[in-house]
Amino acid sequence: MTAPLVIDVQGLTKTFGKRKVVDTVSLRVAEGEISGFLGPNGSGKTTCIRMICGLLTPDAGSGTVLGLDVRRDQREIRRQVGYMTQRFSFYEDLSIEQNLQFVAGLYQLPKQAVRDTLEDLGLTSRRAQLAGSLSGGWKQRLALAACIMHRPRLLLLDEPTAGVDPKARRQFWDEIHARAATGITVLVSTHYMDEAERCHRISYIAYGRMVTTGTVPQVIAGSGLVTMTVDTDQPGALAARLRQAPGVEQVEPFGTALHVTGTDAAALEAAIRAEGAVPRKAETSLEDVFIRLMGQSADNMK
Repeated sequence: MTAPLVIDVQGLTKTFGKRKVVDTVSLRVAEGEISGFLGPNGSGKTTCIRMICGLLTPDAGSGTVLGLDVRRDQREIRRQVGYMTQRFSFYEDLSIEQNLQFVAGLYQLPKQAVRDTLEDLGLTSRRAQLAGSLSGGWKQRLALAACIMHRPRLLLLDEPTAGVDPKARRQFWDEIHARAATGITVLVSTHYMDEAERCHRISYIAYGRMVTTGTVPQVIAGSGLVTMTVDTDQPGALAARLRQAPGVEQVEPFGTALHVTGTDAAALEAAIRAEGAVPRKAETSLEDVFIRLMGQSADNMK
């Protein structure tokens, strides 16, 4: 049985001044799905998320979020989603508990909701600590606590792990997968490829336009890229020469090895063998695809 769609929007468009920040973007996310939202800085991810959660009205486009009309029902959508912004947006001179009490007041939640959320996110022992004194990982946990306290059915997370150490990032993603297992739907924007690979599906937006969507294997396969690796004791010099060879699109050093990427396997092999080296087939990474898609997209700032 196919899960119902929690996000189902078509043709979302938003212009600021003369710049079209989001250009006819369509997005579908099913219930219980963790959907990754990828794209370079300035690609329109945050604007899309704000239209989806009812903070911005689209100039054009339509659709539903949680079964509610994205244009007419913005206030009700805001009540039913949890939105975690890029920047830490809580009162730094208030404690963890005081910040959550403030949020609970906005949603008219009982005091027990604060106590339950503190316990749920492992914040009880730190409840009196000032938010401004928290490390990046604990600030992130506080922000997530505030997002889920009113028990939303949809979480919208805008680059939630930026500036957080690897251990805290892993703990955060374990928490997100645990929430999704209960039926909560998650749309998360990220620049980290390892995080994108933890999503059920990903969508890539570049300069306001949706470029591709699918599972990670589908997106990699759809790129048509081939990757080969070659060992060398002069990675810098060899990389410089290979970047000039026909059919070579990317050359990236990994220690004493080079990863050479393009769409023509024969051309890659010929370029490497012309340097007296032996090519080996390698897996194309999501980062390789990400870089190629960026290069193919037109910058809407120009």
